[in-house]
Amino acid sequence: MPYKFAFVMDELERIDQYKDTTFVFMLEALARGHEVHFIGLRDLFARGDRAMAFARRCAVMREAAHYRWLEAGAERPLDSFDAVFMRKDPPADAAYLYATMLLSLIDSRRTFVLNHPAGLREANEKLYTLNFPGVIPPTLVTSSIARLKQFIDEQGGEAIVKPLDGHGGEGVFLASTSDRNLNAILETVTNFGTRLTMGQRYIPEIRNGDKRVIVLDGEPIGATLRVPLPSENRGNIHVGGLCVKAELTARDREICRILKPRLQRDGLYFVGLDVIGDYLTEVNVTSPTGVQEIDRLDNVNLEARVIDFVEARIKAQRA
Repeated sequence: MPYKFAFVMDELERIDQYKDTTFVFMLEALARGHEVHFIGLRDLFARGDRAMAFARRCAVMREAAHYRWLEAGAERPLDSFDAVFMRKDPPADAAYLYATMLLSLIDSRRTFVLNHPAGLREANEKLYTLNFPGVIPPTLVTSSIARLKQFIDEQGGEAIVKPLDGHGGEGVFLASTSDRNLNAILETVTNFGTRLTMGQRYIPEIRNGDKRVIVLDGEPIGATLRVPLPSENRGNIHVGGLCVKAELTARDREICRILKPRLQRDGLYFVGLDVIGDYLTEVNVTSPTGVQEIDRLDNVNLEARVIDFVEARIKAQRA
């Protein structure tokens, strides 16, 4: 039976139809006869204790004009949808936080929300890794420049430092005791000792690539290796990382097995893990990407598995 899906996301005109994961979720839903509605972050509101939104039914397609509106839009209760996909790209700023609070008002007996808004609030994509100390590299979180410098010394003179609210490789530095810019780098990333920053041991295997593992309900369903440019230390797609075919290794599956109970408890149904060598470095929960790249490299259709999962959750709720 057809369902009504709402997507809380960035403006449709801004998405890349050949890279965006939300785009193929919408395509797959439409191919199955479901209704697809667009909601921007500013379209969310509450009337009393009921979560509402100005929603516009739309269609997306693999054409030069990759979307069109099917109606002018209307104010609708969010629990009038069968599923709501929270797919707004970072930053996870105050506006994002308030949006998750509004989404928490949705009656979960009526509407399935992916990912769960409380889980999104809990899971800073960098700090969330601290819940899994057995699979992460040596890590320090601090605003102290002196403490970071000591940590870099302890790691053999090199470490990665990055802000907790960065995304797409933004603000990530390879910090080295031999670099005369070290003080300037640490002053920048910590905002002169006032902003919490993560330091992680530098993992040399980054030269082979930063693996993105797509996880659905705790199980790995695909992966791609994002290989950095020769001039870069970052493999992120946003900064030119080249996506190449990658197999799921025994270590990848072990990491997923360790994370699965916590991910399921927190309602983080669809996530993207960043794995370098044998180490988990980030857990991406807001709007993980990589599905289209894996589809092309492996000749698969990961979005179909995601929509299968959402349909099954809707049926289970109603049962």
